[in-house]
Formats: sequence, C-alpha cells, structure tokens
Amino acid sequence: MPTSGHHDNRFDQLRTIFEANLDSGEELGAAMSIDIDGETVVDLWGGYADADRTREWERDTIINVWSTTKEISALAVLVCVERGLLDVYAPVAQYWPEFGENGKAGIEVRHLMSHTSGVSGWDQPFVVEDMYDTEKATARLAAQAPWWEPGTASGYHAQNQGHLLGELVRRASGKSLTQFVADEIAAPLGTDLQIGAKPEDDDRIAEIIPPPPLPIDIASLDPDSPVFKTFTGPAANAEAANTIPWRRAELGALNGHTNARALARTFSVISRGGTVDGVSLLSEKTIDLIFDQQSRGVDLVLGVPLRFGIGFALPEPETLPYLPDARICFWGGWGGSMTVMFPEHKTTVSYVMNKMAPGIIGSDRSAAYLTEIVRVLDL
Repeated sequence: MPTSGHHDNRFDQLRTIFEANLDSGEELGAAMSIDIDGETVVDLWGGYADADRTREWERDTIINVWSTTKEISALAVLVCVERGLLDVYAPVAQYWPEFGENGKAGIEVRHLMSHTSGVSGWDQPFVVEDMYDTEKATARLAAQAPWWEPGTASGYHAQNQGHLLGELVRRASGKSLTQFVADEIAAPLGTDLQIGAKPEDDDRIAEIIPPPPLPIDIASLDPDSPVFKTFTGPAANAEAANTIPWRRAELGALNGHTNARALARTFSVISRGGTVDGVSLLSEKTIDLIFDQQSRGVDLVLGVPLRFGIGFALPEPETLPYLPDARICFWGGWGGSMTVMFPEHKTTVSYVMNKMAPGIIGSDRSAAYLTEIVRVLDL
C-alpha cells in the first residue's frame, strides 16, 4: 500500500519498511515523523483509520497514543518547573498537602515523574471508569499508602501517573492538565495535540485495534506485589479508548490524542534546547533535569530492566538494544508508539499506529523503524 507524505531520499529504506508493514497487514494505519533542528525530513502516513478499512488514514488523522501521553504530561510539569511554579526536588505535599498522608510526606515531585513513588496504581476496588472522575481519582491516590519504599526502585505508574502529575500542574498553575497543555504547549507551538479529545475531533480519530492479551498471568501473581496491584488497579481495557467517555476524560497517562507530526514538533523542544521557532518553553538547565538518573534496574511492575530520568526513560541497552547508550530520552505507548529525543543531534522521532502490537515497551515494528533511523543518521 503506498503511503502519503514526504521523506528525504536517505530514508527510502525506512519508507520501504513502513509500506511493507502496511502491505502485509502488520500495520493497519500509522504515521511517522522525524524533525532535525526544525526541518521535517520524514512525514509519512498510510493505511486505514478503522478495522473495516472504510476510512483511510489522512494527514490530520489523530489517535489515542496511550502512554506516549506521559511524555506530554511530563513536559507540562517541566514547563511549570521552568516558570518557577514547581521544584522537582521538593515534596509533593508542598504543592498538594493531602498527598502527604499515609506515609507519603517524603515523596518528591521527581519520584512521581520517574515512577519511583511507590504509588503506581489505585487500591482496589477500582475500575477504568473510575479514572474519568479526576477529582475523586486523585483524592484516592492522595489517601493511600505507597506499595514500596519511595525512591528505592521504579514501578511503572501505568495508568495513574497522569492523575498525579496533572494534579501537580493544577495546583501550581491553576489550570487543569488538559487546559495547560492546550494553552501553554499546543497553542504556542501550533501542534495538533490534546489530552482527551474534543467532540469536534471525533470524526478524525482512528479506531484502536486492541493487542493480544498482556504476556502476564495476573492470577498467578502475589496479590500484594506492585505488579499485581498496578495491573488490577484498574485492569486495563484497550477497547475503552474507542468510547466517548474515555475521550472526554483527562487521563494524562493514557488518552493523549495526536499524531506523529505533532509529537515530533512538540518534543523537538527538548531536542533543540528548549526553543522552537521563537517559542521558548524550557532552558538547557531544565532539560538537564531529564537526564538526572533516578533509577536503574528491573522495574517492579514491568519486570524488565529500565532506566528513568525525570519525566522520561533513558537508554537501557538490555531492554531496548536499538537505542544507542547516549544522551537520549524517550517513552512510548501500549501497542508500540514511541517518541524519542536525541538532543546531541537536535533530532526528534515519533511513530504512532492504531493496530496495537503485543507488549508494553515498543514493538517489533517500532524497533525496525528506529534501527533504520539510527543507521541512516549514525546517531
């Protein structure tokens, strides 16, 4: 299936790989974009926006990007840090007093941003729909105890990190996370990016095609373990992303709606030193915080070696061998989407899709794309 868009000739093989995945059905619909110091050298899209293949993936198609949303929420926090509204080394309770309850007084902002707070989900009973009530959901998190000693290890805050960071943004700025992203990030940069989705955008949202079940036998796990508690508080449901209540909610860990072009431009803020086309959101000092390593080891929830800075993951060759062990930051979404920043090369790469692949961190498809990109650019 031919793709639309454009690319520099040096990325001919990348386009061939992309089109082959579309032709084989490995991809249903997808897009990718590469920004190098403000120049879009790849902007490709193709395939279908729905399972029945009745809607083609268009230039302005947007998709729920799952945990790639966490990067957006982290950027919002860093913008607040840049403006002096938050300090990543300060206690969360300094801004959100209620959060200090139940043994959490010492948890710092950086712990929420690096998945090391011990609060990686909600105590049961808690279901997906309970996340939609932001006020109640954040109050629940403020009241509960951490599941391990904060700061000692990472345990992926799979579905609740957006509520935690969103409440910090709200307390610090007076705006909801959704509004802050719209006003302070998307509007100045002119990017098609939002937390949730507005009703007028429903007709251009691609349908999520759920993946095979997670490769985790939940029933066999220790019910007191962080992995069991995280993946049952609440139990994830990919189908929920296709519903209107999901789209209207503020799920800063899960329901960003955007495309690859918008993500590449947005996160080029990090790759390009904080300023994009005259819009300054971060300083080099604030960007340096991202690379302040907070944890390295087997994640208590995902069960694989991970390395976290503040707000983003850092390269961990054992888990993601296709990313060079260099000054790189990234994260991705359930099913395989990824956005990766290479500040030393002023390069930003983003890939999104609607047919979710197995696993949680990247996919065979994203690995193939990034391997080729790294080869071409000699990153």
